Amino acid sequence: MNPDDPLLRILACPLDKGPLHLLVPDESVAAEEALYNPRLRRRYPVVDGIPQLLPSSGVQVTEDEHEELLKRVAP
Repeated sequence: MNPDDPLLRILACPLDKGPLHLLVPDESVAAEEALYNPRLRRRYPVVDGIPQLLPSSGVQVTEDEHEELLKRVAP
C-alpha cells in the first residue's frame, strides 16, 4: 500500500470503526507495513499488500512502541 491509496480512506478499525493510519516501513528497523489505530493502540499487519483487519489480527502495543509508531505514521 502507499499513502495515496484511496483504499486507506475507507478502511476502518474492526473494533472502534475509526480511521487507520498507514505505517511506512522504517529502513533503520526491520519494520513491516502495517495499519495503526492510535486510539486503541492496536497495529494490524499488511501481508502481501492485503490488510489483515480481523479483530484477532490486531496487536496491542506498549506505551514506548506507541510513541515510535506515531513517528512512522505516513503524513
